[in-house]
Amino acid sequence: MVASRANSSNPARIPALGVRVLGAIALSILLMVLDHRQDHLSSVRQAVGAAVYPIQVVVDSPFRLWEWIRESTSDRNQLHLDLSRLQAERLLTSARLQRLAALEAENARLRGLLEARAQVRDEVRVAEIMAVDANPYRHNLVIDVGERDGVYNGQAIVDADGVVGQVIETGLTTSQAMLISDPSHALPVEVNRNGLRTIANGTGEFDSLDLPFLPNNADIRPGDLLVTSGLGGAFPSGYPVAVVRAVNRMPQRRFADVTATPSAALDQVREVMLIWSSANKPQAEAQATDD
Repeated sequence: MVASRANSSNPARIPALGVRVLGAIALSILLMVLDHRQDHLSSVRQAVGAAVYPIQVVVDSPFRLWEWIRESTSDRNQLHLDLSRLQAERLLTSARLQRLAALEAENARLRGLLEARAQVRDEVRVAEIMAVDANPYRHNLVIDVGERDGVYNGQAIVDADGVVGQVIETGLTTSQAMLISDPSHALPVEVNRNGLRTIANGTGEFDSLDLPFLPNNADIRPGDLLVTSGLGGAFPSGYPVAVVRAVNRMPQRRFADVTATPSAALDQVREVMLIWSSANKPQAEAQATDD
């Protein structure tokens, strides 16, 4: 009974639903045609859009907020990474620039040594200073050449500007040298202007030498260049040693008080040249044979 009633009601409902759908489709087509041809619904669209816009904003706000937070966090992290990278590059660049400055200074020193070597007629060899004596009363240093390189005791050491010192003890691969500023060092010199000979003693100061054996009437004046005299055989003649700084003549004393400034910067020297002159080569060969 119930089934028959349901079956009898279905044919009445299905045509009504189909009619509604067809009516909606027809109305939609009509509205589309009117809007496309005469633009009658533009105001309606604007009103609907204005009414729906706040809802769109509210619905879209969480997504926009999340995107903003994600981008802000990503940008902040990227800025930290970029800052760290730039700081590391800056430190690396600063270190390279410092090394570049050191290399430029070293090249300048080596260039000076090469220019000085071109002017030296004796056989020379460039050596590097390995260590400096920490004792303030001994001006000694260690160089990186020794007996196997032909170095011998008493050998002269110069740099691009003048005499530096001489070897006092040789090892197999290294040697110990004494600077001319050492208090126990004495060097025969002569005034380049007139050939006046004397002795230049170390004072224990890198920038000062003493000439204690010049009488008051000696022909010497400030600015005179002192060069090696060649006496004694250790130093070849003609190498710059110092420039006279002051001459004080005191009548109550037999000798004048004469001080000079070494031509070489003894406290800044990094590379030196060892000299094998024709005069001391036989001596070096004899020493090597005895050893």
